[in-house]
Amino acid sequence: MKFYKLQASGNDFILIEDKSYSTGYLKKLAKKLCVRRLSVGADGLLAVRKLNDDNFQMRIFNPDGSEAEMCGNGIRCIAFWANKRDNINKLIIHTKAGKIPANIRGSYVKIKMVDPFDIKLNIPFKILRKRWQASYINTGVPHTVLFVKSLDRIDVEEVGREIRFHKIFRPWGTNVDFVEIIHKGKIKVRTYERGVERETLCCGTGVTASAIIFGLKYDQNEKVEVLVKSGEILKVYFRKENDKINNVWFEGKVSYLYEGRLI
Repeated sequence: MKFYKLQASGNDFILIEDKSYSTGYLKKLAKKLCVRRLSVGADGLLAVRKLNDDNFQMRIFNPDGSEAEMCGNGIRCIAFWANKRDNINKLIIHTKAGKIPANIRGSYVKIKMVDPFDIKLNIPFKILRKRWQASYINTGVPHTVLFVKSLDRIDVEEVGREIRFHKIFRPWGTNVDFVEIIHKGKIKVRTYERGVERETLCCGTGVTASAIIFGLKYDQNEKVEVLVKSGEILKVYFRKENDKINNVWFEGKVSYLYEGRLI
C-alpha cells in the first residue's frame, strides 16, 4: 500500500487512496500507523477517494482509531496532494460534515468551512477545583473555547483533558482551544485534540472556532489572524450578520513531506 505524508501548519497526516477499505480496517490501520517512534507517526490517517475530475471524498481517522466528521488541516492536505497529482487549483472535498470547496495557490490552501452551529457563549463549569467560563461551537466538529491571559501559564494537556471528558460535553466529548488575545484582529491558540488525546501543533477546526468566538465576544469581523504552536500565522475570514456567522474561510500553508510503501 502506497502512502503520502503531508503537514499543514504542523498538523501531520498519513494519506492513502481509499480502495473501498472497510471502516474496521481503516480504524486498525490508523491506530497502527499513527503511533510515533514505532511507526510512521501522524496526527491522523486520511483515506481519500476521487469521485470525478474535481471532487474527492475523504474520511479522517484519529490515532485512537475513532473517526471524525472532518478535519480542516486534513482537508487542506488533501487539496494540496490533489493539486500536485492532478494539477487542479479548485476542487470540492466531500466530508461527513458537508462539502468543502478548496482553492490552491502555490503552497497556500484556502478552504470554505461549514457554517458554524450550536454556538453557546459563556458556559460556566468547574474543574480542578477552579471555576472556568468557556464558549462552545461546532465548526464541523465540536470545540470548547477558553480565553486566558497567558497561554504559557496553562497546562494545555491537563486542563484540556479534564474539559474534553467533562460530563457537560458527553457523550461525544469536545476539542478544547485556549486563546490568548494579542491585539485587535490577532489571537494566539493552543489546542487539545479529541481523538489524538494530546496537544497538537495546530488544529484547523480549532483555529476557526477560536477566531469565530473571538469575533462574537469581542466584535471582530471579516478577518482574524491566528498564531498557532507551530509558529505559523493562519487566517480565518468570515461574515457576521446579527450574531450569525457565515461564509467562513480558513487559509494557511501546506507542505508535502515524503511518500512510501507499507510492507
